[in-house]
Amino acid sequence: MPLLSVRQVSRFFGGLAALTEVSLDVRKGEILGLIGPNGAGKTTLFNVINGFYAPSRGDVFFKEKRISHLKPNKICAMGIARTFQVVKPLRRMTVLDNVVASAFLRAKNKSEATEKAFEILRFSGLYDDRDILSKGLPLGKRKRLEIARALATGPEMLLLDESFAGLNPTELNESIAVIKKIKDRGITMMVIEHHMKVIMSISDRIVVLNYGEKIAEGTPAEVGNNPLVITAYLGVAENAAN
Repeated sequence: MPLLSVRQVSRFFGGLAALTEVSLDVRKGEILGLIGPNGAGKTTLFNVINGFYAPSRGDVFFKEKRISHLKPNKICAMGIARTFQVVKPLRRMTVLDNVVASAFLRAKNKSEATEKAFEILRFSGLYDDRDILSKGLPLGKRKRLEIARALATGPEMLLLDESFAGLNPTELNESIAVIKKIKDRGITMMVIEHHMKVIMSISDRIVVLNYGEKIAEGTPAEVGNNPLVITAYLGVAENAAN
């Protein structure tokens, strides 16, 4: 059975269909890439999965339990954590305290939360920055702090929303290394990313959205050669051979 199942999910905002009958499965332990042009509905889908939006139609199941009616805090407690396009750390708190705050989801006391935070900071390469105010971090480390905060909740699944956007080549390589280490821990991931070389290199499978509809699904190679995907990104299918 899949870890996460999205079943015929639609989401409307007034007369606008942001998602239309989207279905997909995420298998335990894999990285599922989610791509599509701007406005395709990718972040809206994340918002439905983590409970920020209720679906207008359809359902979401996690470990075979329906979660479509639950609030984000309940879904996080079940084991789904996420990051956001625009990182928003607790700017006046240190890197350590940001991660401690997230660790309290499962920790029984401050000592346990701090111990968990130290472990996550070492894992994500942020331990040496633990006493720095988060607002003083460069973008690459703020993005990693966002991932560290999500990891501190003890998730079985991570939803990563453009965690590589705006990074320089060195920061990209550091973040990719962290993602691969997360996978080695057995944590399942869905990843939204516009950086095609990155998403193609880390994903086991890829789902493509366009105008709120799923237009393709498959391995990176299959998706990269799909005429519908090429048309969605470039506007003309003839570019498929280039």
